[in-house]
Amino acid sequence: MMNTVFVKKVSSPRVTLWLALASVYTLWGSTYLFIHFMTEKMPPLYMASLRLSTAGLILYLYARLTGTPVPGLKQWLSAGSIGILLLTIANGCMSMAIQYVPTSIAALISATVPLFIILFNWIGFSHVKPSRLSLAGLAVGLIGVSLLVRPANAGTASMNHIGVGIGLIMIGNISWAFGTLLSSRLSLPSQLISSAIQMLVGGVMLFIFSMFTENVSPISISEAPVKAIGALVYLIIFGSIIGFSSFAWLARNASPQLVATYAYVNPVVAMLLGWAFAGETLTGQSILAALVILSGVVLITLGKK
Repeated sequence: MMNTVFVKKVSSPRVTLWLALASVYTLWGSTYLFIHFMTEKMPPLYMASLRLSTAGLILYLYARLTGTPVPGLKQWLSAGSIGILLLTIANGCMSMAIQYVPTSIAALISATVPLFIILFNWIGFSHVKPSRLSLAGLAVGLIGVSLLVRPANAGTASMNHIGVGIGLIMIGNISWAFGTLLSSRLSLPSQLISSAIQMLVGGVMLFIFSMFTENVSPISISEAPVKAIGALVYLIIFGSIIGFSSFAWLARNASPQLVATYAYVNPVVAMLLGWAFAGETLTGQSILAALVILSGVVLITLGKK
């Protein structure tokens, strides 16, 4: 968000564009690995709630200090409902799923979000029938997911483990797609304070769920290892504030086809980082599944009307 927070203007619009793209490609691609680091020894919902509520509070204070007016009750409720869909449910499911599946698989399954957006837009929102390319992309994407669901040489216990993780990510994808489509139909405040409210509400709701479902207290962060604290700080600054701000700027200043490329760059970044820093194995079947899923996303992107 080049005119709002932490992203300075530069002289060339093209340089600004590529800096924003590089930010979304690398920072969002790295979040899967850092969520893994953040939740290795700590409850996932608790840590995700701290990440989102802290980032939301920082953005909200920044928005108010720079003169953004306080939104009305209706806009608060609208932004809050989107925050529950995008962050409480989708981000919460992802934070839990990484306990069950490698970060590379989590990133690949997340790349199927365009599949659900097109499907829901066709069935329940705009009733716009997808093009043939998009329909082909939907089919190819589902084939790729099926390859991940049944990795080669996986035992029953491993299959159950992976199945839980993939199921959580699918629930998150559905919620993210629904929230994305719903956001254009609600009365929301300005982009910066809307993002802040979404993070605040999403984070607070996750905190409440965590208190009831996880063995934590409000001060459990004091027991977190240094690695988890470092990952939390990274995700607050680079994943939530800078990464989200760059994405929001791109959404307003770049073509949808260009913005959509993050969906098939992030998984590649996540796979390489997981292999390099988390000891994750890149099997032939997982690489094949990655290529199939990314091909499906490319077809969907090219087929958008």
